[in-house]
Amino acid sequence: MFFSALYLVALAQGGHKPCVQAFGADQFDEKDPKECKQKTSFFNWWYFSMCFGTLVTLWVLNYIQDNLSWALGFGIPCIAMVVALLIFLLGTRAYRFSVRREGQSPFARIVNVYVAAVKNWGVSASAVADAEERFGLVSLKSSQQFSFLNKALVANNGSCSIDELEEAKSVLRLAPIWFTCLVYAVVFAQSPTFFTKQGATMERSITPSYKISPATLQSFISLSIVIFIPIYDRVLIPIARSFTHKPGGITMLQRIGTGLFLSFLAMVIAALVEMKRLKTAAEYGLLDSPDATVPMSVWWLVPQYVLFGISDVFAMVGLQEFFYDQVPSELRSVGLALYLSIFGIGSFLSSFLISVIEKATSQSGQVSWFANNLNQAHLDYFYWLLACLSFIGLASYMYFAKSYVSKRLNTL
Repeated sequence: MFFSALYLVALAQGGHKPCVQAFGADQFDEKDPKECKQKTSFFNWWYFSMCFGTLVTLWVLNYIQDNLSWALGFGIPCIAMVVALLIFLLGTRAYRFSVRREGQSPFARIVNVYVAAVKNWGVSASAVADAEERFGLVSLKSSQQFSFLNKALVANNGSCSIDELEEAKSVLRLAPIWFTCLVYAVVFAQSPTFFTKQGATMERSITPSYKISPATLQSFISLSIVIFIPIYDRVLIPIARSFTHKPGGITMLQRIGTGLFLSFLAMVIAALVEMKRLKTAAEYGLLDSPDATVPMSVWWLVPQYVLFGISDVFAMVGLQEFFYDQVPSELRSVGLALYLSIFGIGSFLSSFLISVIEKATSQSGQVSWFANNLNQAHLDYFYWLLACLSFIGLASYMYFAKSYVSKRLNTL
């Protein structure tokens, strides 16, 4: 019964997360300058709400479950969900709903473009040029990207419309951004695992009688997000907007790139802190004492947690808005599902990378980078590796972001 409930939660989250966020953003009119600015703020405050809920869970519900009752700890979220559902239903008559285009589904239209391009693969360059001129593509920058798809415009084997071509290209343009952000997702997966294990070995006393739980350190990520988002939305964006005249202050790609850089910086700091922890353990003769407390304050870990949180404000929220905005309007839920898939696949890649390194570094009797005794392990090497991968990912992202052509405004 318990596992059935967990699977039901997972199934609900899979449908809830991408759809409800897309539905919320759909309530803002892109053609209205005021609502366009409000939509940018919506993504900020959406993530603020999610992290505030996580913070309450870590600080309040965990205490209730550990010290009062597990039934009460699960009952409070259940009641909160019922109340949230009732509030959602009360607004049914006031919601805006997207008007779907008549005819084929967006998936069918996009597939038709690829099929038509394949069928016309052998047409001459002059025929493609004539089709581009007939549809007015010659002067458009977007026509130069993935120009092989322009063959779909030739009418020999059933041509497509210009809007259908742009839809197909807009989806294909997302692929490089998606791939280059996978490293960020791999880095993102480390905070609830190795960071927590590090904290468990360090001095965690706040008072003589109270020690902070290693898992509680996760709250510093949510806390930094909850503190920084209002500053970003109410202070930094208006300042940037006064210079750039963009609704979001900076572009979505610039925002994501800033987050990727901060995650790289977080891994560099994490590597330096772990080197310091290992040095301290060696100085006090604790290399063979895995259960001993290393005389180094756990507060050394706070900067990397805070940087993780601030990088999330830039990269995570930026990716949400980007994948919502840059897909055809009828595929916005799918766009947000693509954003979520970055972190799902990134988590798998993290596990695969750890397995490979574990096998490679534990051969011939050597101590693994991830040995149970962290005082003999080398998490610092792993963090440096992730920092290098983050730098490569950032450089690749900047290359593709520089040549990225934004979706045409009149593409439905």
